Amino acid sequence: MKERYYPFVNEPLPYDYSALEPFIDAETMHYHHDKHLQTYVDNLNAAVSDSEELKKMSLEQLIINAEELPEGKRSAVKNNAGGVYNHLFYFEELGKCEDCKPQGELAKAIDTEFGGFEEFCAALKKTALGVFGSGYAWLLSDGGKLKLIGTANQNTPLTEGKPILCIDVWEHAYYLKNKNLRAAYIDNWFNAVNWSRAEALYRS
Repeated sequence: MKERYYPFVNEPLPYDYSALEPFIDAETMHYHHDKHLQTYVDNLNAAVSDSEELKKMSLEQLIINAEELPEGKRSAVKNNAGGVYNHLFYFEELGKCEDCKPQGELAKAIDTEFGGFEEFCAALKKTALGVFGSGYAWLLSDGGKLKLIGTANQNTPLTEGKPILCIDVWEHAYYLKNKNLRAAYIDNWFNAVNWSRAEALYRS
């Protein structure tokens, strides 16, 4: 993702709220982006607004250095910066896909690491279902080698590797359409991935 600095902004989605129908519904996209993400943006801006030092740090720098921040700032910055980063990454990775499969170097890496695309989907779904409570499942590149991890709440994987994909498994990401059926939401998510972006991230 591009570097972002204070004041942080909740930029418009790069597609219509209904663009991912029927896989992710417009109402969920509206509340998820305009309400949930906006809250994290507002809270992060409030947390750093009185610190000239923090204002100069990028979003990723705030996350990576959160444990070194003053105790009175640490939790608010870590949680809200993570919320902003994770949500921006999630929304930017989505889009209408034609064959809904990776191409190029990413496809080759998936075949090498997981044994094929179907096996990869099953492994990522298992990781997402295995996140206890709220959090995310991530596909990371660590020096070109792919791996899957789950993160809790608004923790990020920035110290574990380069993010390529993530599935938001907080209930607000799917409850309006799928109710408590996280597995159904994950199956739908695979039909709304911008694989061209994922390929670009993997190659960068």
